[in-house]
Amino acid sequence: MEVFLGEWANLLIRWMHMIVGIGWIGTSFYFMALDYSLDKRERASPGILGTAWQVHGGGFYHVEKYTVAPPQLPDKLHWFKWEAYLTWVTGFGLLIVQYYLHARSYLIDPSVLPLEPWQAIVLSLGSILVGWGIYEGLCRSPIGQNATVLAVCFFALIMGAAVFYTHVFSGRGAFLHVGALTGSIMATNVFAVIIPNQKKMIAQMLRGETPDPYYGMVGKQRSTHNNYLTLPVLLMMVSPHYPFLSSHPHAWLVVALILVAGASIRHYLNRVDAGDDWRSYGWAAPVAIAALMVAIFITAPRAPEAGAAVSDAQVFAITQKHCVMCHAAKPTHESFQEAPKNVALESVAELRKYAALIYLQAVQNKAMPLGNETGMTDEERNELGRWVKAKP
Repeated sequence: MEVFLGEWANLLIRWMHMIVGIGWIGTSFYFMALDYSLDKRERASPGILGTAWQVHGGGFYHVEKYTVAPPQLPDKLHWFKWEAYLTWVTGFGLLIVQYYLHARSYLIDPSVLPLEPWQAIVLSLGSILVGWGIYEGLCRSPIGQNATVLAVCFFALIMGAAVFYTHVFSGRGAFLHVGALTGSIMATNVFAVIIPNQKKMIAQMLRGETPDPYYGMVGKQRSTHNNYLTLPVLLMMVSPHYPFLSSHPHAWLVVALILVAGASIRHYLNRVDAGDDWRSYGWAAPVAIAALMVAIFITAPRAPEAGAAVSDAQVFAITQKHCVMCHAAKPTHESFQEAPKNVALESVAELRKYAALIYLQAVQNKAMPLGNETGMTDEERNELGRWVKAKP
């Protein structure tokens, strides 16, 4: 019953995470597109930066954006913040129920670094806090005044984090934590910078002062960072379902390629919304395609090493040692009440039936056993691979 309720908790938190995440990303995409589509020639009212005519759902909308703020504060002001807050809260909840409570299965890989669960959790929390601190320091330093230099430094920060995570966590845990760190930076941008700056501008208006445009400029900078990070973060967050991404010996390189591809796609779409000349941003499309092609190439499966023929008995012994605690009619692993994906591996016939899956998950992706709890060796994986490849 405990495992069953845990699965329901995981499902409900994940569902909520998807709902609020869609809302947050949707508003980010919309407002960036709105900014870029403003017609700055139409300034019917004082202090207007530009306007946009839009049509949706059978209705027409006329939107105005002020250069800094309106002369008077309206009675009703709609804030866009809870989507970001709840995305982070539910994401952290998933981190707890999936990775912290099952650290030995999902977060720790003894072949990477033998950790106790509490040590892995401390490294997780500490690295996210330190990573955010470095990013915040970069933005508030003179580097933050140069968008290009700041982008390069931020890229280096994420790369450093990726290298660190791949040397302390399992492959899945490492990729997930790159996403968790980046997502935490994005949510903190909203919570600690964008919303407080907007409130400062409102407080200045209520005092009868002219709002300081600096607060709006900083808020816009952080909002733009969030927008360019959305596509890479989305892929990082679903990466645990695609272990071939994290099984590469230099998985940090895959992270770099995902960042380049995602940011380039986002830049291309932003400039399309802005109506820029294609020649000024057309480079982003081939850069994104090239990055994705390189990622596909380096994550392509490799054939198992050559060696002696492997018998059914040898393979059965390997799977009895490393697989059947989960993949059995009645699993003995504490995290499962039934075999994952209903795949049982308790006989040679079942091994043959699921040979392709065994090859994919245990040989190519090295995703199984979870967290390599049982310490499956590379030689055992090669034996499995040779056995599968030898089957007709």
